[in-house]
Amino acid sequence: MIPNEPWYACLPGCEARVPCGRGTHAVRWEAGSLRLPAHPDPEAEAVLAALGGEKARCVELAAAWERHARDLSVLAIGPRGPADEVTVSWDDVASAGQAGLRMGQPTITGFPAGPAMTRLSGAQRSAMASVAARRRHVQEELEQVRRRRNDMLSLLALGYGFQVRLAGQVAAAHADAADAPEGADGRVRPALLAAMAGRLAPVAEQWLGLDPDQIVASLHTGPGWGTVELTGRGDQRRLRVSLPAGWLARVWACGLALTGRHLIVAVERAGWPDARVLGLRAPGAEPVPLDVHDAGDGGNGSGQGGDGAGHAPHWEV
Repeated sequence: MIPNEPWYACLPGCEARVPCGRGTHAVRWEAGSLRLPAHPDPEAEAVLAALGGEKARCVELAAAWERHARDLSVLAIGPRGPADEVTVSWDDVASAGQAGLRMGQPTITGFPAGPAMTRLSGAQRSAMASVAARRRHVQEELEQVRRRRNDMLSLLALGYGFQVRLAGQVAAAHADAADAPEGADGRVRPALLAAMAGRLAPVAEQWLGLDPDQIVASLHTGPGWGTVELTGRGDQRRLRVSLPAGWLARVWACGLALTGRHLIVAVERAGWPDARVLGLRAPGAEPVPLDVHDAGDGGNGSGQGGDGAGHAPHWEV
């Protein structure tokens, strides 16, 4: 394994059409970045929008992507695999935005002004200032909630390919922190562990026919790829899997988790449409190197793997 390889080296580009202005624009993910072909200078457009100009949805979408590129909650909201796609339409996004506008914001009313204000005692003015500050705080919190809801719906509306790529980016951003000493950030390890357990469950079901409650996941730290073993019998049967946090990005997000009836535990040579991985044919076995190819490419080098839109590569040994 080459640790300096980017986590997304096994992923082709991914594209979606987004309602923007009076038409639709292409939004593209490529080499770990979200790109806006129809907006060559999104920063300038963002400045104009801040000055009162029209906000382009593509530019807002790119800003939302950046805001949530390290957001651990993305791992809880996003899909666990291709069969668990989270479907949100742009009509859903528009409806949620209109609902937010109808809700409005609480306004600060009922305070005396002018001469009436001067007749209040210092204690009364102080109390009213405190109430006004609390109301402003409530307004700010409501605005954050609305923005977060709209961000998440818009990012989900991009489709499965973007959903897994964003999850991969979040997992990669925190993978090193999973090895940090206790107290560095108490949220990171539990969030990554829950994300790994949730994504291993459907893989283990396809691989061995196990139920989700038979999977015991843990985060592997230190050298090596980890361990996978099957223990117990009957109701006590458990698949115990210990993998590095980076597995979520380098393997799962790249669509490699189960390839050729092998559980893929690591990537030895990253690349698209060809890569070399380490795979387990059965629990307890030693991983073997496998040369894999994205069969969806068709050899045309288009950068549009898998289903023709680059959303989910179809790897074969």
